[in-house]
Amino acid sequence: MRFSRSGSSCAYFIGLMALLMSASLFAASSIYEFTLPSIDGKPLALANFKGKVVLVVNVASRCGFTPQYGALESTYEKYKDQGFVILGFPANNFGSQEPGTNQEIKTFCQTKYSVTFPMYAKVSVQGDDRTPLYTYLTTQANPALVGEIKWNFTKFLVDRNGNVVKRFEPDVTPDSPEVIAAIETTLKQLRR
Repeated sequence: MRFSRSGSSCAYFIGLMALLMSASLFAASSIYEFTLPSIDGKPLALANFKGKVVLVVNVASRCGFTPQYGALESTYEKYKDQGFVILGFPANNFGSQEPGTNQEIKTFCQTKYSVTFPMYAKVSVQGDDRTPLYTYLTTQANPALVGEIKWNFTKFLVDRNGNVVKRFEPDVTPDSPEVIAAIETTLKQLRR
C-alpha cells in the first residue's frame, strides 16, 4: 500500500492508520496460529493440539540438560491420556549443542531416551533467524513471561485455550514438583 502526501493530510493519516491496524491483525494470538515442519519434514500445525495442555521445549542432544529428555518422556507418558502433550523443538543456538540433522536428532531421541512425544524440525529460538513461534513466545504470548531464551530446555506451559501460563528455565526439570504441580493444575482447568 502506498500513500501520498499530495492529497489531503487527513486522507494520508487515515491510510496510515489503516495500514498500521492491518499489520496488527497479523500478530498471533495463540500458539495455534503456527505451523512448522515436524522432525520428518511434514507440516505439523500446532492447531492439532487445540484443547490439550502443551509443554513447548527447545531441546538439544549435546547439552548438560540433555538427560531431561528422560524426564520429558516420563512426564508425557504419565499425563498424555489426560490431554497433555510435549512438543520438542531442537535448536542449535547455544554452544552448537544441536549440530545434527533432523534424522540424526530423531534417531538419537528414540534410541537414547525412547522419545514418543511430537518433535519438530530444528529451529532457531533466538537471533535474526528466530522462528516466528519463538518470537511469539518470547515477546508477546504472556507479558509476565516474555524474555529471550537463555539456554536449551526452556519450557513454556500452554493451557487448553492456547494461552502461555508458565515458563520454566532450563535448570527446572520437567519432573520437578513445580512443573508437575503446574501441569496438574492446568489439566484440571476446563477449556473455554
